[in-house]
Amino acid sequence: MSAEHSEPKPEPTPKPHRHFDPSYVNAMSHFYRGELGRIMAWRGRLDPTTNWAITTTSTIFTVAFSIERVPHIIFFFNLAIVWMMLWIEARRYRFYDAFRARVRMLEAHFLVPIVAQNTSLLMGEWQKLVCEDLLLPSFKISVFEAVGRRLKRNYVMIFMVILLAWITKIFLHAQPQITSFGSFYNALRVGTSIPSWLVAILFVFTFVSVLGVTIYISKKTTGEISEFGTHRSLWRI
Repeated sequence: MSAEHSEPKPEPTPKPHRHFDPSYVNAMSHFYRGELGRIMAWRGRLDPTTNWAITTTSTIFTVAFSIERVPHIIFFFNLAIVWMMLWIEARRYRFYDAFRARVRMLEAHFLVPIVAQNTSLLMGEWQKLVCEDLLLPSFKISVFEAVGRRLKRNYVMIFMVILLAWITKIFLHAQPQITSFGSFYNALRVGTSIPSWLVAILFVFTFVSVLGVTIYISKKTTGEISEFGTHRSLWRI
């Protein structure tokens, strides 16, 4: 039989193309798991400071309203303690946010292409940015933004409740009783050492600064998770 009439050889079955190197995927998976554990540890450190602020506030409320002779200036120390807790929590939040940025970088540029099985989604210099951050870790947000975010999430309500309790304490235990704005202003005075104008400035400054920072952060920055995603309805079961 001539070669012209020989049956053609079957073409070899092409091997499946691998989009990602298995060793690379394995290493990055461990890296992602480690960074995820790190941010969870820092996330767990955020709640205790809020709990301390609430516990301290509850204790001061109990003392202030159960003992009439306790001056209303005790709420100033309450505000000072809560401000200190907010500062500590904001510092912890900056560490949490720094490591969270790494995790989000891996999720957006590494996990998404794997899930979609599309290497074209591997875009930008994200690998270079992650390497630079591993060599020289840096914060991703300022102290002011960290304070604003924690204030917006938790502390704004604590401050508002303290200010409301402060006014209530003045009205309940003022001597003589408050019958006009002038008598209320005079009731702000504590003994002979703390004038009314100083207490009024502290009160107004706290109220304005808390609301101002909260509103500014709400308008100028984004949160960790979008409230209303584009495909949010697809997740309903």
